[in-house]
Amino acid sequence: MAEIGKRVRLGMIGGGEGAFIGQVHRQAAALDGHLELVCGAFSRDGQNNLRTGEALHLDPSRTYASWQALIEGERALPAGQRMEVLAIVTPNHLHAPIAEAALEAGFHVFSEKPAALSLAEVRGLAKTLAGTDRLYGLAHSYQGYPMVWQAREMVRAGAIGRLRKLWVEYPQGWLSQDLAAEGNKQASWRGAPEQAGPSGCMGDIGVHAFTLAEFVSWQRLERVCASLGSHVAGRQLDDDGAVLFRTDGGASGLLVASQVCAGEENALKLRLYGDEGGLEWRQEEPNSLIHRPLGEPMRVLRAGVDRHGLCDAARRRLRLPAGHPEGYLEALANLYVDFARAVRSGATGHDAPGVPGIDAGLRAMAFIETVLENDRGDQKWTPLVVDGTQPPVDRTRKE
Repeated sequence: MAEIGKRVRLGMIGGGEGAFIGQVHRQAAALDGHLELVCGAFSRDGQNNLRTGEALHLDPSRTYASWQALIEGERALPAGQRMEVLAIVTPNHLHAPIAEAALEAGFHVFSEKPAALSLAEVRGLAKTLAGTDRLYGLAHSYQGYPMVWQAREMVRAGAIGRLRKLWVEYPQGWLSQDLAAEGNKQASWRGAPEQAGPSGCMGDIGVHAFTLAEFVSWQRLERVCASLGSHVAGRQLDDDGAVLFRTDGGASGLLVASQVCAGEENALKLRLYGDEGGLEWRQEEPNSLIHRPLGEPMRVLRAGVDRHGLCDAARRRLRLPAGHPEGYLEALANLYVDFARAVRSGATGHDAPGVPGIDAGLRAMAFIETVLENDRGDQKWTPLVVDGTQPPVDRTRKE
């Protein structure tokens, strides 16, 4: 348990000079003063690693040459000095090996998604986690937005009635051309199966849409019918896809993810329709939540700490008065704050309240593998199975 009033000591693996997501994590972790970066192994390039550590004003002895050296070096330090939480912001193939080693060494883990490269690997990670008293969290950053929590609470409270339809889409345009061939490192590793995993677009951003849909709807995707493809010659992994789905609560839905929608930026959007109304949230305008009650005028709920009508979970995640935009950094910072508070409080179990944990990792990887299986086969609907138990077939629906 961290000392009350002391910042939680954070270490980081990955995120060296030139890496986008590492800097985002460092800024988010530092935003509210709950965590302090004390060590890192930022790059396999020795000079890049040293420059990054120097730019972050770290003690040179705690800028490690490899992730293995970091875990061993920190474990050897006195308890009051060593890192407490390890942030993993490497390419995907290293997430599980580093997380397992860190957990076994006694450190809490906050990892970029996905948890691993396969469902079998995530199951192994879950088994390792179960044998420890550590916390594990995943950076599904969009879960940190206040108005996402507002939408979730309104669904739970019955504001739109019984959920009938879920529509979630995540179009990007940054891979519309072959950036990997131009030497773009972010595009290169995301297009390499040995580093990114078995799916490209669906594994990179489709899982964000999937996790968000399940979180806000309080329902779980039960079956999928998928179509994936690649529009850029020579690309090994999918860059575009669509998934019809059915949930365990009886709703139907559509999930679209694409990285070749030229001109789009980061247009994640979620729409939910019940028998008494609908909700709509857009990541590019995150301070607004549209509520369309059946038979009544549309209303727009706005974020702001001085606004009435928002749920406690949304208000707790706000920092600024109405009209002052909060965005992606603040959303990720909310996950870090919740994780740090759980560490400080000595939370039992393996989940930090408010932070996606190992269950989210299992379900996300099961989603990826099920979508790939369905796309490659000739079966109309494929059950989404996490633990080996297939959900019962609903014979009232046409299969």
